[in-house]
This record gives sequence, C-alpha cells and structure tokens, in this order.
Amino acid sequence: MKTAADRLTELAAHVFTGPLPVRVRAWDGSQAGPDDAPVITLRSPQALRRLLWQPSELGLAEAYITGDLDVEGDLARALSQAGQSVRDQPPIRPRPAALAAAAALALRLGVAGPPPRRPDGRARLTGRLHSAARDRAAISHHYDLSNEFYALLLDESMAYSCAYWTRPEDPAYTLADAQRDKLELICRKLGLRADDRLLDVGCGWGSLTIHAAREHKVRVTAVTLSRAQCNVVTERAVREGVADLVDVRLRHWRHAEGGGYDAAAAIEMGEHVGDAEFPAFAAKLHDALRPEGRLLIQQMSRGAHAPGGGAFIESYIAPDMHMRPVGRTVDLLETAGLEVRSSESLREHYATTIDAWRATLERRWGDVEDLVGETTGRVWRLYLAGASLAFSERRMGVDQILAVRPTREGTSAMPTTPTAWYTG
Repeated sequence: MKTAADRLTELAAHVFTGPLPVRVRAWDGSQAGPDDAPVITLRSPQALRRLLWQPSELGLAEAYITGDLDVEGDLARALSQAGQSVRDQPPIRPRPAALAAAAALALRLGVAGPPPRRPDGRARLTGRLHSAARDRAAISHHYDLSNEFYALLLDESMAYSCAYWTRPEDPAYTLADAQRDKLELICRKLGLRADDRLLDVGCGWGSLTIHAAREHKVRVTAVTLSRAQCNVVTERAVREGVADLVDVRLRHWRHAEGGGYDAAAAIEMGEHVGDAEFPAFAAKLHDALRPEGRLLIQQMSRGAHAPGGGAFIESYIAPDMHMRPVGRTVDLLETAGLEVRSSESLREHYATTIDAWRATLERRWGDVEDLVGETTGRVWRLYLAGASLAFSERRMGVDQILAVRPTREGTSAMPTTPTAWYTG
C-alpha cells in the first residue's frame, strides 16, 4: 500500500523537474526526499490544502504559522537551502493530463476540501492608502503588538533597527554595544552639539531620542504615530533625567510643525511613507531644517522589480510598506532641495542584527508564547528568518543616507574629510 510520502513524491514530479527540494515527513510517519535536504513535517493534509487554495509564499507561510507545516533545525538555513534547490530547477509547465493526474493524487492524499481558516494576526486595513488614519492603523498593527514583547526581543535601548557592529569578532561585544555604536554614529554624522534641535521622525521607543538628549544634550522633538511608543518615550525621558530636553508628539509626519531644526533623522521610518507620498516627505524634512542643517535617513532598500515587503510581510508584519532602490531615494531627496553627502550600506550589519534578535526569540520562546501566543510567535520566527536571508543573500539592503540643506549660496558647513564620524 502506498504511503502518504509515496504519493507526495508522485505529486512533486508534476511540479519539480528534479528531486524534491526538501525531505518530507508526512502525517502517517512516512518520509521521502533527499537525505541531506531540510526536513519538512506535514502534520496533516491541511498543510497541502492551504497550498492548493493559495499556491504562493502566503500559503506556505500560513501553513507554517498554524503549525500544519513545521521545519526541523534552523529555519533560515532550511529556507535558504530549499529556495536554492527550487531556483536550480528549470520551471515546469504541466500538461492537462499531468494536471489531471496531480488532482487525482491530491484526492487520494485527502487534500481536497474547503479553504482552511486563515490564522489570526492578518492586517485588515481600510481607507485611502497612506491617509493619516490608515497609516495609524498600519503602524499600530506592527508596533503596538506589545511593549513587553519588544522589550523581550530588543536590547535595553529598545532600538528596533539595524545596529552597527564595529567589533563583531569580540565575544564580549553584544547587540546593545552595536546599537549604541549605531546611535553614536548617527549623532556624529549629524554633528550634534549641546542645545542643538533635533527632529526625530518615527522615533520608535526612543532609542535615538534618549541617546541624543542624554549623551549630547540635544533638544529633541520626537514624532510617532504609535500611542504605545509615545507613552514609552515619555516615561523613558523622565527616567533618564532628560524630560526637559525631550518633547514627544503623537502625530503623523505630515503634521510635524515647526522649522529651523539643526538636524533631523528618520530611522527606518521612510519605508512606511509610501511611494507616491515620499516626495512630500522629503520636502517636509527639507523645510524642517535650517540652512546647513543635516538629515540622516536610515532606510531599507529593495530591487526595482520588488518594491514591497512581499505577501507575507505585507499581510502579517508591516502592511502598506514600500521600499525602493537606494539610488531612487537619493534622487527624491535631491529633488526636494537637499544635497546628499554620503550613503553607507549596512546590509551585512542587518543580517547580524536580525540573527541576534532571532537568538533572543528562541532563547526566550516560553516568554514569547506567554506574551503573544504561539501563532504570533511563529509569525515572528518566520519573519526574522526570512529577513535574515533577504539581507545576507542581497535581496534587500539598508543604507544610511546623510544629506544637508544647503544655503542659497551653496554652502553646507559639512566636513570635507568626515573621518571623525568613525573615529570619534
């Protein structure tokens, strides 16, 4: 009698030209596929039913999120190995007879049936794209998950962005050290001095705001759309003794008032602005600065033909996000009247940062389940594994772009040899 694995092998022959890209362990205990391939466990026919109804990245993701499908060992390594195996095989176009045979096999496997219930946690946004209300809902979906969850995952600075690993080979050098080095690098690039005014747009939980105020005595206006983040930054400013230097505002970037700032920063916030809205965002930052004021944008980038975050990230993590090639962002900033002075890639730094978050997630998995539940925990396990791969395999990048608002005469007051950014 044929096992489930036998029938899965026959089914795969209609999809793949070579061997199975993974080793499959079916719900009846039978196995098939290369011995050296990642091991995928299908806990029930429902895993395949999800793919039948949604034959895409999202179908696979939801099978994993619900636990219908599981992966042995390191998830990122398995995704990378399986993905490469699929990419190495030429595409196949099944003929009608082959499709009919595949359908018959699916019936014998018990795959046929109504569409499975989708897991909880999908973003359900309404209204005009990138309206203030919809942006607020998108930000809330991701960042208001739980302050306690992010405190569990991140370092003590609560920096939820790419760190800057200056001594990655030193075992005593931690994520907290790398985040501190990133914050200090930003402050140096911005040339911050005591009593300068800094606009921190999309301030998160206040890592840059608090660091600039505490270490450089800068007066910071911090802007966020997340009420949970706003409360945390306000409390941190009091706790750190810099409440007199920090003004936290709960509002959309369009409604950030005032000008004459000595510096402005947007740390991994521009991805949430939107494609059509980015020129207005760049103009807003230009107008917020005084002449010779500096802007630092740290922002993720992606290839020209894949500007979004992908179906899984759009649905479960960061809805409505938009990324573009870094050169396009530079062009938009310069079109707004800013002069871009440098662009530094931190791509490898982000892979290292995400792997540090992944290690924390696994080490504290029991706490994660207690805080947000297993389903959300699996969403984040998959998200971080995929993100680590995207940066390490150069499908995504992240860059620090330093710009200045020049005077009418064209002066910038920028150093011509900015080695002090890195040497202190």
